Amino acid sequence: MNSAFRNVHITASRLINPKPFSSSILHFLPLCSGDASPRRSNPLRHRNSVSPSSSFPFCSTSSFSSFYIPMAGGDGQVSHSLEKQFESFRVQLEESAALREQIRAVVMEIESATRLIQANLLLVHQSRPIPEVIEKAKEKIVDLKQYYGRLAEILEECPGQYYRYHGDWRSETQAVVSQLAFMHWLETGTLLVHTEAEEKLGLNSLEFGLETEDYLTGICFMSNDLPRYVVNRVTAGDYDCPRKVMNFLTDLHAAFRMLNLRNDFLRKKFDSMKYDLRRVEEVYYDVKIRGLISGGDPPGVQAVQGQS
Repeated sequence: MNSAFRNVHITASRLINPKPFSSSILHFLPLCSGDASPRRSNPLRHRNSVSPSSSFPFCSTSSFSSFYIPMAGGDGQVSHSLEKQFESFRVQLEESAALREQIRAVVMEIESATRLIQANLLLVHQSRPIPEVIEKAKEKIVDLKQYYGRLAEILEECPGQYYRYHGDWRSETQAVVSQLAFMHWLETGTLLVHTEAEEKLGLNSLEFGLETEDYLTGICFMSNDLPRYVVNRVTAGDYDCPRKVMNFLTDLHAAFRMLNLRNDFLRKKFDSMKYDLRRVEEVYYDVKIRGLISGGDPPGVQAVQGQS
């Protein structure tokens, strides 16, 4: 039926147009089905409906069904290795959290004992007898020694992880060193050295020791208490106290200047020491100008005046 209709179509075309169609164009003519009446195309319908064959002329609808992108995953061996790795991570994090809880419990005990020592030492500013105040504060040093021993036992369970957990008790240790250094100065008038501080706390520098930066920061904290102590002692009639404190702070400040400190927390605390020294110097000058003390300037004052 289609071939007969095509022959009729070619014959009619030759009658209308003497020049025949090229044989190369004939295969582009549409083949009509049984309905010979031409259909008027609707441009809106063709504009709105886009078939896969018109958008992709080289792909048919059947090719779309066979075209796919392989997705990642599905490798059982890879999934098992990931699961095994993250399972080990979970165990490590849980063990670390449990260890930190134990450390934090001991650190809270250290903080509580330090507060009690500080509360006892505050009585010095009220002109209480120094031996009595110090004797009462020393009772808590035994407890501190036990607490640091418990910390050392906890860290024995994870060798090589000291610096990982050191930040959990750093600030508390600095406060402890500050109180110990102040007590030592009240007794002897000298500085508590690093080895003496470790001995008082029962620390071992090879396994669980006192960090140098913690010791230095604690000494800087201790210097912050001296100006108030000087003012209260002068008020109580001890006019020689400013000279002693000034000499001590002058030597301590000069020793700190030997260190090449970075621009960090320790450097900021060291910078505050010079303001403590200046306040003590002002009290000493006021006492001297009023004639409350006699004699020449001590070596520390002469050194400070020479620098100025």
